[in-house]
Amino acid sequence: MDFAEITCPTCCEVFEVAVPPPYEMPAEVDYDCEVCCRPLVIVFTEDDVYARGLGD
Repeated sequence: MDFAEITCPTCCEVFEVAVPPPYEMPAEVDYDCEVCCRPLVIVFTEDDVYARGLGD
């Protein structure tokens, strides 16, 4: 299983999340920051993984 580092758009802390398999991409996953617990969306594409706030 592959992991990617994500930076929370609210608290700017970095944590790791599991990356879905290639056949499930692109994907968007609702997630709560593991540090500040604020909701965010993690976007997985074939080239990039990033987080955005719900208001973005």
